[in-house]
Amino acid sequence: MAYFKKIFFLVFFCGSFSLQAQIERMEPPFWWSGMELGELQILFYGEDIGDYAVSSEDLIIENVRKTENPNYIFVTVETEDISAGSYDLQFKKRGKKDFTRSYEFRPRKEGSKLREGFNSSDVIYLIMPDRFANANPANDSQPGLQEEANRSLQGGRHGGDIEGIIENLDYIKDLGATAIWSTPLLEDDDPRYSYHTYAQSDVYRIDPRYGTNEDYRRLAEEMHERDMKLIMDYVTNHWGAEHWMIKDLPTYDWVHQFPGYKNSNYRMTTQFDPHRAEIDRKLNEDGWFTSTMPDLNQSNPLVLNYLIQNAIWWIEYAHLDGFRVDTYSYNDKEGIAKWTKAIMKEYPNFNIVGEVWMHDQAQISYWQKDSPVGAIQSYNSHLPSVMDFTLHDALIAMFNEDEQGWDRGMVRAYDNFANDFLYPDIDNLLVFAGNHDTGRINEIYDGDLQKYKLALAMVATTRGIPQLYYGDEIGMRGEKAEGDGDIRRDFPGGWEGDPQSAFTEGGRTAQQDAYHSFTKKLLNYRKNKEVLHIGELLQYVPQDNVYVYFRYNTDESVMVVINNNPEAQELDLNRYTEGLEGYTLGKDVVNGQEFQLNETLKVEGKSPLVLELKK
Repeated sequence: MAYFKKIFFLVFFCGSFSLQAQIERMEPPFWWSGMELGELQILFYGEDIGDYAVSSEDLIIENVRKTENPNYIFVTVETEDISAGSYDLQFKKRGKKDFTRSYEFRPRKEGSKLREGFNSSDVIYLIMPDRFANANPANDSQPGLQEEANRSLQGGRHGGDIEGIIENLDYIKDLGATAIWSTPLLEDDDPRYSYHTYAQSDVYRIDPRYGTNEDYRRLAEEMHERDMKLIMDYVTNHWGAEHWMIKDLPTYDWVHQFPGYKNSNYRMTTQFDPHRAEIDRKLNEDGWFTSTMPDLNQSNPLVLNYLIQNAIWWIEYAHLDGFRVDTYSYNDKEGIAKWTKAIMKEYPNFNIVGEVWMHDQAQISYWQKDSPVGAIQSYNSHLPSVMDFTLHDALIAMFNEDEQGWDRGMVRAYDNFANDFLYPDIDNLLVFAGNHDTGRINEIYDGDLQKYKLALAMVATTRGIPQLYYGDEIGMRGEKAEGDGDIRRDFPGGWEGDPQSAFTEGGRTAQQDAYHSFTKKLLNYRKNKEVLHIGELLQYVPQDNVYVYFRYNTDESVMVVINNNPEAQELDLNRYTEGLEGYTLGKDVVNGQEFQLNETLKVEGKSPLVLELKK
């Protein structure tokens, strides 16, 4: 603040007034006409700005909210039917020179409201930007931000950036992915481990070590030209301790206080446990995720409005196609439901997937929109999509189980899908073998290509929205026990001077190419197969560690055989008459081999078989 005082006195004594001396921040920085949101809460921040009265001849001011911190004013203006243009707000104080601040409403892009979000026709490619590709080494370290690049440090910043993603979009599209979920790109000024960017310090600014706001919008534009979708990783539960607002809180209860810091107990079940102790619920919901991530209080209307507007601002500004919401089930559950509902009202065809890291289908279902489980407690999150962590649990266990037991082997998959009746929308479940927080799937499988093929075949052909973690398609490994940095290794070829590049066929090793070619074949087949997007699922109880299911509609059917037995198995096709009725031929979608579907079908050990059925 001392810096701004100096500027104020310098300009004042020169006989003029500098607006920047009084208002340091205005958020949102601008807005749009034609939005569903009928009012806008504008935050003004500056030293003792709360001493001023605010008026406007151009805008209808519905409310001026001042807080116990005189450095803030929250001005709510009516925006219904407002036209694009600049509008003045006057700041007045007796004994002080009055000043005017202009606020801009921009014209909204045609069709913005009805944009189509990601859905089960997509395959999502999850990128950790700092570890994917560094196309602009000049931005690796930035003045004013504490942590500098250090690629030799596992938990340090390695320099990957937005330009690196843009330069490799054709690689991702060629692989068969149609959407990108990037872990957060907003500014994170933590002094250490800031590369993950979940401890954000400015939620209206792309971290300069990744690029600029304009670069992020250009990423979306480049993707849309390729008929791809961009999903932002949005954090509602917490900010970083270095966030400018955390350092000068607008209100004491902007974050949860005990007073001060108390860690979450991470017991998400307390959100709906009918027998819970209130202290346990409070520690889960209000406790901080870590000591460097203050927990935001969404029950404070100022906080909730700020988060709603910030989310909408990014959708509109960057032309986003979806959100993945971090730690969704740690939020104030009524507050996060209002946040979600407001966004879906603004963009009814948008999609939001919440991270609900739980290990029971009923508990995960509780958080999906219109859940019959949530309805028991009259709760509706309005959240369209949740992550299928129980399937993930099955995937990391069952393919290392060569023998089937009552609850082992492929029975794990069958039992998972048998509980689909708990979900109101099974096509809107995110299915995955691994992500940036879990163990690397190829480490869990000890580099076994066949096990990877089994897992990918299931993820790509079952109900829901498939998600692939960057590098899994080339067999990348990493040990969770060695630290998060090890499961977030640099993609080979993303840095100048790398000894080889897995972005090109010629640069991949034979082993990497074996992973890649299978992935590319399967994902590109799925891309145009509606039956795999929204077809019905028919499954059979596994036998001899072999799991068989069908995806079908009135016109098409795909038969999937997951042979998790190390030995080749010969299936008696009479058992599968219900799924095979009317079909006599099956074509392997990976290698093109055709099979007569008369009496038996032989499947090699530890192998998947995906057959497009023909009459």
